[in-house]
Amino acid sequence: MKQITKRVIKNSLKRIFIYRSCLVRLKTMGVDRVFSYTLANETGVTSDQVRKDFSEFGIKGNKRGGYEINDLLNKMGKIFYRNKDHNIILIGMGNMGQALSKYNKFVQRNMNIVATFDIDPFKHKMRSSIPVYPMSRLKEIIDRFRVRVAILAVPEISAQEVSDELISLGIRGIVNFAPVLLKVPSDVVINNVNLCDELESVIYYVHKLIKVEGLKNIELLYKDMKY
Repeated sequence: MKQITKRVIKNSLKRIFIYRSCLVRLKTMGVDRVFSYTLANETGVTSDQVRKDFSEFGIKGNKRGGYEINDLLNKMGKIFYRNKDHNIILIGMGNMGQALSKYNKFVQRNMNIVATFDIDPFKHKMRSSIPVYPMSRLKEIIDRFRVRVAILAVPEISAQEVSDELISLGIRGIVNFAPVLLKVPSDVVINNVNLCDELESVIYYVHKLIKVEGLKNIELLYKDMKY
């Protein structure tokens, strides 16, 4: 039975990404060991939260000596299966798809976009290091490279249909850039990335801050007038 996916990416997992970024920066500065309170200060959480997150993913440290940064990074790498290569396909070679296909950070994290797909025959002739195939070759490529994860960068109107086809061919995880909530079986993982929503969230908080600052300025003005 298909449903709106309930497999939301955990906040604790998102924080692991933040911790890892902080650790990489500390390592480049020549730091070898770190304490939970240091990570807490650097990432804006409590030291208890850091320890709780680490415990959830089986990461242990020494109360007196803290954590060895290289050891932490290795353990975090195992969480995300960095010891393996992950073949990925990308559907939709519009502006978003083309930008994603050229993003070189994927390869640095052992994520290889082995093929891209589009319904436009003109795009099949594009000169690129990653081939662009017609949708009719989806099964062939998925089977050949044992692909289980796909990036979806298609228009909203076709996103559900394309995701249905991907899942029927063995795809178990989709990063969805189409502005629509996909209905999928319960054993399929969807991560929806809506850039407009992300921008509007920032806009909301910016205007909220502006209002607060405005009220503070009014209060200061009122005090000045009283004196």
